[in-house]
Amino acid sequence: MKFQKALLIVDVQNDFCPGGALGVPEGDKIVSVINKYIRVFAKNKWPIFATRDWHPARTRHFKDFGGAWPAHCIQNSRGAAFHQDLKLPKKVVLLYKGMDPEEDAYSAFSARDLSGQGLFDLFKKMGIKEIYIAGLAADYCVKFTAIDALKSGFKIKILMDAIKGVNLKPRDSEEAIKKITKMGAKKVKLEDLKKN
Repeated sequence: MKFQKALLIVDVQNDFCPGGALGVPEGDKIVSVINKYIRVFAKNKWPIFATRDWHPARTRHFKDFGGAWPAHCIQNSRGAAFHQDLKLPKKVVLLYKGMDPEEDAYSAFSARDLSGQGLFDLFKKMGIKEIYIAGLAADYCVKFTAIDALKSGFKIKILMDAIKGVNLKPRDSEEAIKKITKMGAKKVKLEDLKKN
């Protein structure tokens, strides 16, 4: 069966929510909105993908080993678990990224499923042309995922009511959205999707 649309939920994990090792301000506030998108996509039988950072304890991504970030989302830790209120369906395709200690792996396109298949190949195999992106963080993993998707020829919709940013500088998320919309991404909200 060929699909056209897919929902891609990026890194809605405990460590990226308030109280986590790298908490995004109000990162937990988008979970209920993402659940609404999940219901819309599940009802239409459109596929749903969810990525998670899945770092080894030693990686050059972490400050202790020369990287930019405090340790977070270490494999099998509570911090790496999805937020408890995120209602992923049974048929969700789970993808893991950041497993290589030599890479940062911000983009979902560096993630792999349990069989080792990458996101690009999975999308191509399933006939997906249009990707709806939600999750954390707008100015890092969401941004780099959208850039890679656009460069790979996919149509991108950024779910503006279902993303939040780190904002190390106050306008980081705003600048990230500006960059990816300039490249061709469209901004949408839940009511836009319900109209279609």
